[in-house]
This record gives sequence, C-alpha cells and structure tokens, in this order.
Amino acid sequence: MSWFRRRREPGPVPVHLPNPDEAAAAFWAAWHDLLPSVSAALGDRAPERVEDRLAELVADLHPDLRFSLERGHRAIYALVVTGQEDPRLRPWTDAWVAAAPAEDVIWEYHDSVPPVPDPTLVTINLGARRLRLADVRVVARLSDGLVDVAVWHPDLPDLDDATRERLTFLPLDVTLGERLAGERLGRVETAVTEPEGAIGLLEFRDLVRDLVRGEVERPS
Repeated sequence: MSWFRRRREPGPVPVHLPNPDEAAAAFWAAWHDLLPSVSAALGDRAPERVEDRLAELVADLHPDLRFSLERGHRAIYALVVTGQEDPRLRPWTDAWVAAAPAEDVIWEYHDSVPPVPDPTLVTINLGARRLRLADVRVVARLSDGLVDVAVWHPDLPDLDDATRERLTFLPLDVTLGERLAGERLGRVETAVTEPEGAIGLLEFRDLVRDLVRGEVERPS
C-alpha cells in the first residue's frame, strides 16, 4: 500500500485528544500486552486476526494516523505508524517513536514508511496485473528546492484513473521513503509516453539524496 500524498497544510488539532507523550505511553503499554497475539498471528500468516485491535490502539494515539505491519529491514517485522507527513500529526509520531522499545531481532519501528533497499526488485499487484517497478522511468526537474517528477511505466496507458494514480505515486514512496518524498517532491505527474531523459528509480533516488547532501554540506 502506498501512503504517500502531497504535503498538507497544518490543520487544527482537536482539543479533546490526549497529549502526545501520554498517548504514546498508553500505546506502548497496550502493545506490550498485545504483542504475544501479534506474534502468533504473524507466525500463522494471519495478520487479520489482530488488525482491528491494532487499529484501535493507533486510533487512540490519534485518529488520523495510519499503520502497517511489514517485513523489516533490520529485524524480521516492522511496525509503521505514520501521519503521512501531515505537520499537525508530527508531535504524536515523534512522541510515539521516541517512546518505542529498543529494536531487536524480531521488531523494528518506523514513524514513516521507509524506502525499500532496491525498488527495482519489487513487483506489485494492481488488480489482475503484476507490474515490475524496474520498468518505471522518471524525469526529475529541480524547482525552488523541490523535485518535480513525471513518472512513466509501459502499462500506464492501459490502466484506469485510480490505478494509474497508484502506479504513479507508489514507486516514489517505495524508492525514497515517505519522509524524504514528503519533504522533497513537488509536482508529481503521470507520463503516458516515455519522456526524453528518463532515468530509473535507483538513479532517481541517488539524485534526490545528492540534492539533500549538497544542501547539508554547502557552507552557510
């Protein structure tokens, strides 16, 4: 699932919500109690057994947060709780990840969707189609410190509008991770024909990371 969306303007925070630190402490206490059931469900390849309860815990943290149980990069499993880069939700995700247990060989924790190590090895299912992200090509242009992007895949012209949008945004999310995508992507467009000067996803990731490194290293 792709959670990436264009960055939002901050909105009002409901006054009835618990403060982020208290909400985070309550989440992790409940997670500790639920963890044996989560581990058993994942071991049985039946995550649906605990999804409703996990959804309740995340909603108690903040009703606008999203979550996912994923394969980990450093551990076996990863728990992701994300505000989809909505600035008004950052206090809750910051408090949540700060209070998280230490990572171990079983679990790692992320407050945004992390990039996959090699997006060109990913194949996604969209309806009856299996689409290789290795076939995605991207044109990127720097604009006011952001990167405007056009995304092309050979199957894009044959998809309906909703599926075409998913195939436009999902490769960017997988390649950059939600945090970097939210910070650095500006306009995102779908290209129905392969644009001139298009590059692959790994080259695109290097380009965006080089941009960030250059800004960090540039003397003030």
